[in-house]
Formats: sequence, C-alpha cells, structure tokens
Amino acid sequence: MSHGADTVTPVPERGTRTRAGIVTAVLVVALAAMILVSAGTGQLHIPPGEVFGSVMHRIGLDIGPVPAHANGESALWNIRFPRVAMAVVIGAALAVAGLLMQAIFGNPLAEPGVVGVSSGAALGAAATIVFGWGFLGEWTIALVAFASGLAATLVVYVMSRSGGRTEIVTLVLTGIAVNAFTGAGLALMTFLGDQQAREQIVFWQLGSLNGSRWEQLGVIVPPIVAALVVAVVLARRLDLLSLGEKSARHLGVNVELLRIVVIVVTALLVGCAVAFAGTIAFVGLVVPHLLRMLIGPAHRPLAVTSVLGGALLLVTADLIARTAVPMADLPIGMLTSLVGGPFFFWLLRRARRTSGGWA
Repeated sequence: MSHGADTVTPVPERGTRTRAGIVTAVLVVALAAMILVSAGTGQLHIPPGEVFGSVMHRIGLDIGPVPAHANGESALWNIRFPRVAMAVVIGAALAVAGLLMQAIFGNPLAEPGVVGVSSGAALGAAATIVFGWGFLGEWTIALVAFASGLAATLVVYVMSRSGGRTEIVTLVLTGIAVNAFTGAGLALMTFLGDQQAREQIVFWQLGSLNGSRWEQLGVIVPPIVAALVVAVVLARRLDLLSLGEKSARHLGVNVELLRIVVIVVTALLVGCAVAFAGTIAFVGLVVPHLLRMLIGPAHRPLAVTSVLGGALLLVTADLIARTAVPMADLPIGMLTSLVGGPFFFWLLRRARRTSGGWA
C-alpha cells in the first residue's frame, strides 16, 4: 500500500494522532446523541432527556427525569434498548471486520460481504434453522455461522493468492463465485425448509434487528469484544504489513500466521453479527475507508474509530428502517446496500483514476 510509510514517519504520526482524537471525540458525541434519539423514537415517543434519565436511574444516579408515560420504562428496556445495543455491537463488529479484511488483502475493496464471508455465515445459519441443530443452545447458530463464514473466507484467501501476492481481480472474482455458491445453498435451504424456516431464511437475506433480545446480546457480546481486543492488539503488526510482506518479515512479523489469525477474527465478528441480524452488507466497506481518508492509515486509531463509526452508522440506519415508512420495519440490509453500492462504484472509479489501480 503506497501510504504505508506514513505509519513510521514521526511528524505525520503526530498529526494523525491529533486528527484521530478529534474524530474519536466527534464520533463519541454523535453516537451518544443518536442512541438517545433512536431509543426514544417510535410509536411511543420518549424525549431524549427522559431516555437519559432512565439510564441514569438504572445505574443508581438520580439525574434527569424518568419517562412520564406509564409504559415508557418497559418500552425502553424491553424493546428499544436491546435493539439499539444490538445495532451498536453489530455495527462495530462489521466495521472492524472490514478494516481487518482491507489490511490483510492490502486494498479497500476487501469488505466481508464482497469476499463471501457474510453469505457463507448466512448459509450456515440457514442450515441450522432448517435442520434444527441445537447442540449448543443459543450458541449453535453463532458457532455454525462462524465456521461457515471462516470456510468461505479461507477459500477466497487461498484462491486469490498467486506468486506470494493477493490479486485484487482474483479476489473479487472468487468472492463472486463464493457468493453464487452460497446463494444456491440458501435457495436449497429455502426449498427444504418448512414455512417457518423459509420466513427465517428470508430474514437472514434481508437483514433486520427487529426482535432483538438481551439474551441474544449475551451470546454475541463476549466473542465480539474479545475479537475487537485482538484487532487492536494486532494493529501494529498490520501497520508493518502495510509496508509490504518482505519488509514486514524483516521486521519480525510472521505474515502467514498474522493473516490466519486475522481471518479467524474476521469470521468470528461477521459470524456473530449474521447469527442474529442476518446479512448486512457494506458497513465494513464504507466505514473504514472513510475514516482512513480522515485520519490516515495507522490501524490502531482506525480500529477504535471504526468501532464508533460502525456503531453510529448502524444505529442511524436502524432508526431510518423503523421510521421511514409508517407502521413498517424496512430491512436494514437493504438500506446499507443502497448506500454501500454507489460507494463501491465510486471506489472502483477512484481506483481507475489513480496510477494503475490496486494490485
């Protein structure tokens, strides 16, 4: 990556830290505000001040008013907050997964949905539904989705390697092939399943946070948090990898082991996200790329800001999904694709305007 040298030059690094600090602060404020607005918006409107007061009272602080409506507390804590929290967690997971994919493939087109990991994880979830697997209770869908997403990612990774390099054209073409295969698998699962299973499979394909529960968050939060911590820990090695494989090896990085660990972490993040929300595309493409344009290529600040940016994007998209059409809940995956599709085309055009595009 041509900008890799920026990560080891002292003066730009200081500038990057300043920009990263400003962007992080803005994202924190924007995310907090959007959470309050989203939690209070719906058929039962609750002002942001009362939402904030409800949270403060729950943690033992007598700050702000509680919801005035008799059903306000129940609506917030049983319906709104689980859904908003799910959007925060899944948005963060998908954004960081996209960042990791871009890091190990060395280009900004390597989003989990593009290379097949999202559809692979969805196929595993669909198979779990149709065949009634339940060997690990609530964890079963997440585990199978993780395994199938990992398999899809490994196939794309192996097939896109040539002469020790990852080729962007082969990467995209292999991703198309994997998506086609998993699409056929989803069609087969739809054919084999009963009416209830078919409705659930449609849910995976469209993506939705409707019906999110605290119990589901309890399943996916621990592995996602662990994966996010690993991503931050690996940030320095990813910076060295951006200098080129030979340079990274000379600086003591085990490149192949790093790639394998990153692939596993990415599959874990996407698998957990897909398990309860279905396929939500392009979050991992849009968020890391925009933040890289704002704060530079250093992966540690990118990982932190991607957590916040992904959460903000998905909370906002979910709010639009719930309110754009009266008395209807639009598929959130459809909304992210409406934004991400044109953004993907813009990236392709931008690549062709640069010197030779991406290798």
